[in-house]
Amino acid sequence: MSNFNADIDAAIGSDDSPVFTLSRGQTPLLVSMPHNGTQIPESIAQRMTEHALRRPDTDWHVARLYEFATALGASTITPRYSRYVVDLNRPADNTALYSGADNTDVCPTTCFDNTPIYAANQAPEPSEVEARINRYWQPYHNGLAAELTRLRERYGIAVLFDAHSIASVVPRFFDAELPHLNLGTADGRSCAAALQQRLVAVLADTADYTHVVNGRFKGGYITRHYGRPQESLHAVQLELAQRSYMDEAYPYHYDDALAARVQPVLRRLL
Repeated sequence: MSNFNADIDAAIGSDDSPVFTLSRGQTPLLVSMPHNGTQIPESIAQRMTEHALRRPDTDWHVARLYEFATALGASTITPRYSRYVVDLNRPADNTALYSGADNTDVCPTTCFDNTPIYAANQAPEPSEVEARINRYWQPYHNGLAAELTRLRERYGIAVLFDAHSIASVVPRFFDAELPHLNLGTADGRSCAAALQQRLVAVLADTADYTHVVNGRFKGGYITRHYGRPQESLHAVQLELAQRSYMDEAYPYHYDDALAARVQPVLRRLL
């Protein structure tokens, strides 16, 4: 057994550094950014393709884009590691989020463009996937759940805003160009109807940006799992097209001018 555990440690890395950063605020709002992480342990990175090491499917610069959230009194939680290590917005048991559609796994093996993440015969085995879930996925969700519990106990309510971004065109998942602002509430199940209505009113009042509600992105695992309005826990997801604030081509530069235009809309949503 000890040799087996040593092999797994070698495969996923043995860095015991914290896997997320939590900043506690003074309001019932928690902003989660589960795909903002970029680090990949060397033991995993050395098995990956050159293309995957560019981390093309990262929610680039989302933490920077939402820096203003702390000034609004929101708590924030951000991961250290890339979604290629483990996808925090997928269920640990790999249940498909969108039945009948193309889905990605909790430990993905292909990029969004369907190119392989790993060199031949280097993808993680089930035992490694389990180890990654234990080391990277579970601590993040423990921290997320604990903060939501703290907020609800203090304020009587907790609201989770799951902040994401994605390339504007990803043929694997949707046809044509994605709207700028994609709000997901699990078809209205993850938050109170009044909250969705207020958020939609903000989107509808934004002439410079297109939007859709519960379109291709209805909310991932985090929104669906933690959004329990009957228990005073409300969750929404915003998938932001990256053309709204950055250069979508590698090396994915942040565009200050574009970001400054969209941030007032994000501030109004929060």
